[in-house]
Amino acid sequence: QVQLVESGGGLVQAGGSLRLSCAASGRTGRSYAMGWFRQAPGKEREFVAAITSSGDSIYYKYYADSAKGRFTISTDNAKNTVYLQMNSLKPEDTAVYYCAAGLWGRTVTDSGSYDYWGQGTQVTVSS
Repeated sequence: QVQLVESGGGLVQAGGSLRLSCAASGRTGRSYAMGWFRQAPGKEREFVAAITSSGDSIYYKYYADSAKGRFTISTDNAKNTVYLQMNSLKPEDTAVYYCAAGLWGRTVTDSGSYDYWGQGTQVTVSS
């Protein structure tokens, strides 16, 4: 079992920044995929970013088009934590952001590829 706890959400003005954190505990393997998804009211959950490792200390990062150039995903293995740095935030970024964990080798943009989910953290961007 893997437990994921997100933090760092909040209210920010358009153009501002937030850093989300996802702390993982439990049985986390060396090869993994960690993703961030978001869900706005009345919309489906959508992929934001992911970071994967096959266990060889090489990391691959993936971003949704809406996140490219503004968001950065990173990981601190010593802390078992994944971060999502969000800059130049827009009102359309308003959503509940979820952290997810799954096995390496699956389609990172597909929410069905992840086995564990956090409870979510609210991000609200005011115009």
